[in-house]
Amino acid sequence: MRVHEAPAPVTIAPDTQLADMVFSDDRVNGDMVLFQRRSAGGWSPVTARRFAADVRGLAAGFLAAGIQPGDRVALLAATSYEWTVVDYALWAVAALPVPIYETSSAEQVRWVLEDAGPVAVVVGNETQRRLVDEAAEGLSSGPPRVWQIDGGGLDRLREGGHGVSDAQLRERRRMVSADDLATIIYTSGTTGRPKGCMLSHGNLLYEARAAIDSLEGIFGRHASTLLFLPLAHVFARVIQVACVERGVCLAHNADRARLTEDLAALQPTFLLAVPRVFERVFNAAQQRARAQGKERIFAWAERTAVTYSQALDDGRPGRRLRLAHRLADRLVYRRLRAALGGRVGYAISGGAPLGARLGHFFRGIGLTVLEGYGLTETSAAATVNLPHALRIGTVGPPLPGVDLRIDDDGEILIKGPMVFQGYWRNEQATRQSLTADGFLRTGDVGALDEDGFLTISGRKKEIIVTAGGKNLAPEPLEDRLRTHPLISQAVVVGDRRPYTAALIALDAAALASWKRATGKPEQAGPGDLRDDPDLLARLQTAVDEANTTVSRAESIRRIRILPVDLTEQNGYLTPTLKVKRALVHKDFAADIEELYR
Repeated sequence: MRVHEAPAPVTIAPDTQLADMVFSDDRVNGDMVLFQRRSAGGWSPVTARRFAADVRGLAAGFLAAGIQPGDRVALLAATSYEWTVVDYALWAVAALPVPIYETSSAEQVRWVLEDAGPVAVVVGNETQRRLVDEAAEGLSSGPPRVWQIDGGGLDRLREGGHGVSDAQLRERRRMVSADDLATIIYTSGTTGRPKGCMLSHGNLLYEARAAIDSLEGIFGRHASTLLFLPLAHVFARVIQVACVERGVCLAHNADRARLTEDLAALQPTFLLAVPRVFERVFNAAQQRARAQGKERIFAWAERTAVTYSQALDDGRPGRRLRLAHRLADRLVYRRLRAALGGRVGYAISGGAPLGARLGHFFRGIGLTVLEGYGLTETSAAATVNLPHALRIGTVGPPLPGVDLRIDDDGEILIKGPMVFQGYWRNEQATRQSLTADGFLRTGDVGALDEDGFLTISGRKKEIIVTAGGKNLAPEPLEDRLRTHPLISQAVVVGDRRPYTAALIALDAAALASWKRATGKPEQAGPGDLRDDPDLLARLQTAVDEANTTVSRAESIRRIRILPVDLTEQNGYLTPTLKVKRALVHKDFAADIEELYR
């Protein structure tokens, strides 16, 4: 058993709650620009004073509408300034926001309505209102009240709160302490029904302030970010809190089609994303280079970036490498950085493994991706690489105050002030998740090095044991495969089988481009092309590259192209873009059997 303990320089006063910062004297009277808000003419600055007034007006409306301390209010909407205002207004009246992913099905929404029992729901638009109405049919508690953002629902709430005094709001806010529940966030649910994680004001504040303290160079005086991850996810939610706490300018993007345009307009200094975003940036650049006949230049620039980054770890890069890197910067890297706004120096990645090669590539082009690790149960990150303490391929050292333990079976155990209070209305699951001395069982397998840097091997329940007795974590191989532009998703299989194999889901846009380039029938789908020798040969290059990272006993021997992509829309990915392995194994059992004929 290996243990690493970190100091805890961050303190949270017992009488503190999340909305306090909004109503501090310097914020209520402040001209500091806290947000950039989308408007008809582009983007408009929102000062600390304006934000405090918006939160105060909506909080008064909630209080006048009868929202009581401890009431749950569900929030089903896109990432937006309005979401942030609703979050803080509910905290200001001692209520509990319960986020719901906007991509949720009616069945998933119904489960949250049943389990959390919200008295009301704030939705973004009419489509989401209809989804809530459908999900609420026949609920024993009756349908909740619904306020619709784009239907003027928040404006009417504010109007209803005109008679609420500042003294009444202060009294309500002071009912809350750091140990009180702040929100219930439902896990993404790769297996079974999602569980509601109970996070306190102290949990979220500690997490946000520990991140600010550790990432001081990123959360600097003139820092800004564009948030495009769903605010239903704990990762985005904590960054929201950290930006409000530190005074970092925050903008919201809910339309991926406008992301490039928004990045160019706002020029953020840092971003946060899940690894799939970085994979797509890399794949799109590679595809564009191929379409322009510059595939060799891109491949050389990629190797140069990786080699340069690795040399930074080993010592100063040599003169020839520095010259090559300078040339690659002029030819390739500048355009990649410009596509992200031109000022991004750091990105924070979480939710799934990034992979060492992509980590080195992005650092080599001038964008350092700080990979971290955590769960909803740990209020997002428990570990993170830091600008001054970075080891690509690991998920970094623990944040201040976090104790890590590697159990005898390799499971990662976590203890610290950001660990949740338990699962909502599920004491049995809470007991099973915590050890007798208060460590959270993560279900993930990993290792700690002598300096406290954590490396993740995979999920405890997803370790593949081949018929030959070889133990294999599928994620590293899958990460490597997904860096190929044609591959959207990969699922490595082989448990109790004679060898390792993989199911491959193809990227629709990349496949269309490949078909045009190779003269394949335009109407041919993945299922039609699964035995095409040219396509299989192209994919084999990705397999061969991935296999260089493992022993022959662990290497992928065969692949099978799936007839469909694995997406959130068709139910094979969670809202955090994790593959639902059990469902894939069930629905594509015949394809798996074909791999072992």
